[in-house]
Amino acid sequence: MILTIVAGVIVLSVLIIVHELGHFIAAKATGNWVEEFGIGFPPRIWGKKWGETIYSINWIPFGGFNKLSGEVDPAAPRALAARSRAVRLLVMSGGMIMNLLLPLVLLSVAFMVPHDVLIGKVVVQEVAPGSPAELAGIRPGDNIISVNGKVVNSVGDLSRYVQLKLGAEISIVLNHADATIQTIRLVPRWKPPAGQGAMGTLSSTVNGTIVSESLPFWKAIPAGSGECIDTLVLYTNGIIGMINGTVPFVPAGPVGIVQVAGEVAHVGISPLLELSAFISIAIAITQIIPFPGLDGARMAFILVEWARRGKRISPKIEGIVHSVGFFILLALMVLITYQDLARWITGGSLTG
Repeated sequence: MILTIVAGVIVLSVLIIVHELGHFIAAKATGNWVEEFGIGFPPRIWGKKWGETIYSINWIPFGGFNKLSGEVDPAAPRALAARSRAVRLLVMSGGMIMNLLLPLVLLSVAFMVPHDVLIGKVVVQEVAPGSPAELAGIRPGDNIISVNGKVVNSVGDLSRYVQLKLGAEISIVLNHADATIQTIRLVPRWKPPAGQGAMGTLSSTVNGTIVSESLPFWKAIPAGSGECIDTLVLYTNGIIGMINGTVPFVPAGPVGIVQVAGEVAHVGISPLLELSAFISIAIAITQIIPFPGLDGARMAFILVEWARRGKRISPKIEGIVHSVGFFILLALMVLITYQDLARWITGGSLTG
């Protein structure tokens, strides 16, 4: 339990600090005044002024923060709000950029760290009548060799490759029960009937063996880059799935994320790095949403100013909008935290 909490808090805190570091780097690079960069949240344990910025460590060990002069009020000393639209957009997007770059590092390291890989034959057990799989010629007993040129070593591989191409044509190489090799094409469905899956097959991994694998850095970096892009696509597809009702919407706050990260930490370093990369991408995409209080909303105000040919919305009004949004987000966070705690206490888990 303690390891779960500690590991989860460390993961989420690092991701938040990296996000804030993105804002910090962008602000410093463009000459803005960062009054304070803090690790954790006040009250302050320790602080030291270096140059014009106070660097602090705080009692609440959860993430970090930046205090920039004049984020909304252009009349503040060396105010960010008084800078050009390009500078403000860069500073506001700095956190999201860092949260999108971090997974490249995390996933590359995940490939370099020794990790277990399941390797076996993926054999089709059932094919749903009228499904894309049946219409394409897939039959029970077929061995799925590859999807779009990628070797399929487990059911997990098959599911991943199919989910990456929902609504688009994919090429599948089959080894039929009579030992003939055939290449077929089909289009995985966004909204399949209940229990059928995107292709309409039920498959299993046969004669699977678990092997330990680690890649040299010159192979891990491109592999990590590809994995990062795939993860971004899968996350986006997940959002679309929640919108069209094919993926259940299960909100999770900091407590839920801490629980999942702690559980995955027991599995190994590589899975924990993969999960951290996924959460980092989720944070970046969430921050793009133009909801008051999020970075996306601050960027939206800048874009509205550009659309109005430089005519700004009153700093007072903008401040009120962000404050209201912050309290709404805080209320939602309290509700989600209650749900997460209730699930955790009763033995439930987001990972099932």
